[in-house]
This record gives sequence, C-alpha cells and structure tokens, in this order.
Amino acid sequence: MFCMRIHKNRACSVRPAYPYVQHQINIDSISLEYGNIRIVELRHLRYFVAVAEQGNVSRAARKLFIAQPPLSQQLKQLEDEVGTPLFTRLPRGMQLTAAGESLLEDARAILARAQQAPLRARERERHGQAVLRLGLVPSAMQSLLPGLLRAVEQAGWEVQIEAREMISSRQQQALRQGELELGFARPGNQDADALEVASIEDPYCLAVPPSHALASGDEPLDLQAAARLPFVGFARYQDADYFDRTVALCAEAGFTPLIRHEAGQLVNVLALVACGLGVAIVPSSFATLYRGQVVFRPLQAARHSSRLAVLAAPQALQGNPVLACVARAAARELNGLAGRLHLAR
Repeated sequence: MFCMRIHKNRACSVRPAYPYVQHQINIDSISLEYGNIRIVELRHLRYFVAVAEQGNVSRAARKLFIAQPPLSQQLKQLEDEVGTPLFTRLPRGMQLTAAGESLLEDARAILARAQQAPLRARERERHGQAVLRLGLVPSAMQSLLPGLLRAVEQAGWEVQIEAREMISSRQQQALRQGELELGFARPGNQDADALEVASIEDPYCLAVPPSHALASGDEPLDLQAAARLPFVGFARYQDADYFDRTVALCAEAGFTPLIRHEAGQLVNVLALVACGLGVAIVPSSFATLYRGQVVFRPLQAARHSSRLAVLAAPQALQGNPVLACVARAAARELNGLAGRLHLAR
C-alpha cells in the first residue's frame, strides 16, 4: 500500500481536472512510497487513473487538457518508478495489467483522500465534532444504519458519521490501515479475527417471484432445484466478495448459475426478481425489508454460510471512548436484527 510523506521547500498542486479532486489543494510537496518505490507524485496518479478509466491516451489527454506526448511521458515515468508495466499497449487503446489493476484501487483512494483532507479539517474546526468513518456493505444501509444513526442522535454523542459503501475485504484492509474506524461487513467463514466486535448468522436464501413454483413451501430449499432457472446476479465489479460467494453456493449444489441479468444494487436485484426475470441468492436479512413482492425461501445448510459483523480495530477502540460507545450501539443494532431474523423465519 501507499504511504504519504510531506517534503518542505518544494511546491506542487493538484489540478481540478481529475473528478475526485475538484478543488485546489495547496501543499509543499507530496511523494508516495509503494513498497520500496519513492517519489510517485499525485499528478502521476491522476494521469494514470484518467488513462485507466478512458482506456486510451488520446481521450485521457483531452480530458486532462494536456497534450498526448507529455501524458505518455508521465505514464512512462510512473511505470519506471513502480518497476513494472501498468498497461498493455493495444492497437486501439490501453489495457491494465494485473499490477495496474492493483495500483488503480490505491490511486483512486489516495486521490479521493487528497480531496477530502482539507474539507474534513475545515468541518472539524467548524463543528468541533469527532469524525467516525463507517464502512458498509449494501445490505447494512437499510437494515442497520438507520437504527445506529438514531441511537447516536438520542445518546447525544459529539460525533459526525461518514458512511462509505465498501465491500467486506476492503473494509478489513481499511480498518487495519486506519482509513475507517468502524464497519458493517460480511467476513468470510475463515475471516474471524481481532477486528470483530460482534457478529450474527445471516444465512443466504433464494429470492423468487411470488408466482413461481418454488415460492410455495416453508421448509429449507435444496438450491439444486434452481439449477435450470435464470438468475439475477449482483454485478461482480460492484462487490466481488458477494458475487463469488453466491457462485460458490451454486457450485456446492452441483451447478453453475445461468446469470442472465445483473444489477449494481441489491434492491435492484430484488426488483428484477419481482418482475419475474429470474431468481437470486440474497442474505436472509433482506426478508425483513422486502417481504411481499418477493418470496424468500431459506436454503438447506451449506458449507458457504453468511455472517454479518461489526468490525473495528482494537487499538482504535482502546484509545477512542466515543468510538467504543458507537461500536457498542452498532452491536446492539446487530443483535436486534438477529431477533427480527428469528421472528421472520
């Protein structure tokens, strides 16, 4: 991962062409370390992300309002600093290498933080409140976040919560690196570690249209019964963790799902199911929110289970009393959801 260093007596600025950085940021100079690599500057990352997103140097140059030759030179400098090719040059564009895909995730995060840093500092000075960065898997936004916000408001804690949608594996990484204080995540079966404050079982179920033959019955369903049905999938680029686990469930049942439709939000996955376009594998907690237009059938016990957890770094909890209070409130919300799941079964 990158770490950031400030150097005195040098000047640089971040221009607003990159979409994450819309305001001028005045700094002495910023260089970054990537492994043992030194002197990667923000402009290198900004140019790199633009080319990665456009897939073409000419289009990226137009977006950045610079000429193509200087942009190509900057990319070459970045590849020299990293020590490996970041793009495969194709006749009609550029394609990221495996190293480039890895760097792209970090570069976007750093540029976003460069934008947010002065805004957060001014907000903290203006309101005098502590800021708590909360990571969320999509399902937690409706099942857990509203109750947590009410609890914080009712308790009168001086804290401002910044919610960020983030897949579970990225949350765990961000918590260890100090980029988040708290998270609602779905750690894998083997991922229980010191980050977990509390967790509940939130097993997967099959969402089916009410008129479908599989909609009748209350007993746990053998997923093999859906082997020949079209599936509505959650787009892998949105949440690789969730996509991979649902595919693994089908593989355990002996088939590869026919994913005929995709959506970028779980609520839209359910909307497509309600339209009769297919079935979908979703966590049981969705049954507490969307019962009516969709029928949720519990699945027979599988090796790939699902847990919903509150995550926080232990050292952060020990040194931050407000965070510890909010984490306990989050655990209470989680336990409340467990009770609702039990009643819904």
